[in-house]
Amino acid sequence: MAAVFPRLWRYSVSLTGRKDWGDDLAQTTCVRALDKADQFEAGTHLDRWMFRMAQRIWLNELRARKVRTGGGLVPVEEIDLPDKTPGAEVNILARDVLNRVNSLPEAQRQTVFLVYVEGYSYKEAAEIMEIPIGTVMSRLAAARKRLASDMADVQGQVQA
Repeated sequence: MAAVFPRLWRYSVSLTGRKDWGDDLAQTTCVRALDKADQFEAGTHLDRWMFRMAQRIWLNELRARKVRTGGGLVPVEEIDLPDKTPGAEVNILARDVLNRVNSLPEAQRQTVFLVYVEGYSYKEAAEIMEIPIGTVMSRLAAARKRLASDMADVQGQVQA
């Protein structure tokens, strides 16, 4: 489990949009995994099992929050991601990309993070999210199209 934790934490932060909530989600997932260790099938991928568990815990949390507060995700400006020495231009670009990715619909954003950040194949991402592989491909295509359109709009504004 220790080998999976850094990736689980990163995935948790990407799901929740906040470092502190990501910390809580990763820890809750580890506790749940320990409680349900007897349900883990030896020979399968522990990381996929835990990512799926984190996704379910987060979705349950979102549902509970909607009932309690009517709220949901936090604006990207409130995300506190540590910067590890890149220059100002890299920070601006990274922040812009992160803002654009975080503005994607939940399903597209989650798929983008699993495939492009975590490096899962389409098939593995489909298994984690329990959806058909075609849906993964469709979500990624839609996300790429939207991001490309956003970038074209920005370039058009810069040139004007």
